[in-house]
Order: sequence, then C-alpha cells, then structure tokens
Amino acid sequence: MQIYLPIAEVSVNAFLLLGLGGIVGILSGMFGVGGGFLMTPLLFFIGIPPAVAVATEANQIVASSFSGVLAHLRRKTVDLRMGTVLLIGGLVGAALGVVLFNYLKSLGQVDLLVRLCYVVFLGIIGGLMFVESLNAIRRSRNPATAVPTRRKHGLIHALPFKMKFRVSGLYISVIPPLLVGLCVGILAAIMGVGGGFIMVPAMIYLLGMPTKVVIGTSLFQIIFVTGFTTLLHATTNYTVDVVLAVLLLVGGVIGAQIGTRIGVKMKAEQLRILLAIMVLAVCGKLALDLLLTPAELYSIGAAGGH
Repeated sequence: MQIYLPIAEVSVNAFLLLGLGGIVGILSGMFGVGGGFLMTPLLFFIGIPPAVAVATEANQIVASSFSGVLAHLRRKTVDLRMGTVLLIGGLVGAALGVVLFNYLKSLGQVDLLVRLCYVVFLGIIGGLMFVESLNAIRRSRNPATAVPTRRKHGLIHALPFKMKFRVSGLYISVIPPLLVGLCVGILAAIMGVGGGFIMVPAMIYLLGMPTKVVIGTSLFQIIFVTGFTTLLHATTNYTVDVVLAVLLLVGGVIGAQIGTRIGVKMKAEQLRILLAIMVLAVCGKLALDLLLTPAELYSIGAAGGH
C-alpha cells in the first residue's frame, strides 16, 4: 500500500503513516504533548525531508491537540486565561521562528539546524525529566523522607503586571507565561513541535501550575500556535504535504482519545518517567544518525539551496 507524497517527493507505506499517527496521538492524550518532538524525528527516519516534516507535522499537531483539548474541556481542566497569555507570546514567537527558518533555508543549512536542535533539546529535557521522576518515585516509596516544601516566593512573584489565574489557583506576573509562550512559538516554527515538551515542564516548575490543569492548558495553546505556524509555512515555504498530513491526522485523532483514557489511570510519576525514556531514545537515535556516515553521501537539494 505505497502512497506517493507530492511535496516530500517520496513513496511511503500508508499503513505505516497511519500507525505512526496513532502512536503519537496516544502519547499526546497521555502526556499533554503535541507529540511533534517524537513524530518529526520518526518522519526523518522513514525518509521525509526535514523541511517538509517540520511544516507538515505542525499541521498534524493541531488535530491531535484539538482532540485532546475537547476531552480536557469536558473535565474542566483547562485554564483559558493562562492559555490566552501563553498564546499571545506563542504567536509572536511563531512569526519570528518562520522568518529565521526562511533565512536558514536560503543558506541551505536548515536540515542540519533542525536535527541539531532536536538532539540538544531532547537530551536536556529527557535527562532532567528522568532524574526528577526517579526522585519522585523514590519519595513516594518511602514517604518518611519526603519533607513537605513550602512554595518559595522567588523572582517570578516579584515581577510586575500581576494577574489572577483562577483555575490554576495562581496570582503571578504575566511576564513569565508570555516568555514561555514566545520560546515555544519559535521552536514550533523551527522544529515543527507543539512545544509541549518544553511548555509542560515550564508550567509545572517555573509557574507552579497544578499538573492536572497543565496538560489541557498546554494543548489549548498548542492548537493556535501550530495552526498559525502551518499557515506561515504553507504560504511562505510551500513545504506542507497535504497527503502526509491527512494520513497522520486520521491516526492522531483516534490515538489521542485512547491516550486520554490511559493517562487518567496512571500515576503522574510513572507517566513522566515513561515520557523521559522515550525522549532519550529518540535523542540517541538522532545523535547516531548525525555522527554515522550516511548510506548516500550526496542528496539532491531544491534549486536555490546550496
């Protein structure tokens, strides 16, 4: 069941793409990540050019996140006010990211940049999450050592422009969420990720939001930022492959509903450690691909690239 992808200019098995979409959809529902940070490298592995993978994956994230948000809205675990603040930062970041992406594409360095970004980010995030989850599991095993910590009033609480976020139970400055949104927007454009794998830890550890609200809110913001990114890529780079997007979408939407159900049944620490292991595995494979000599030393670039 081979299908020819017009923009990516490769033939791929349709069931393989549906399966990939489904797996990433399940992860999206379980962890509140768009799943792009796993899907985009998986697309590299099956031979999709990085520029096409990035732009098309942003498209697929919109659907799986939308499917996930609907499930969370029913449970009332979405902080719409916090989501909106993150979103403002995110849209600005996405516009900046696409400008940078176009500039690097004109230099012909975009494929290398995308892969390097992945290795660095996945390595750091995976490592930190793994250590943190191990500690959490250790604490839950012997509760005697777990000392209840008071939430420290650090730098974030000293910043101006405070705002009340009722659903999250927070009263903090809007500057940190705007900055988190901005960074996530830039990454969405360059790496084709929803940025959930950065946003979720940032919302828990920097902003101090409760985990159950974080996932829905993160997905809410991801929908709009990745939708905007896809539009910009489609109109400026013409790298969105519709056939590829539709196949990934169908798998992703079904998977997200299954994932949300699984996620509810598991402990937070178990979820985090599973996610960390997966992130590190993908990071390792990407790093290997960058270091080993490829099977084909030459690739044919589009006109205008070097």
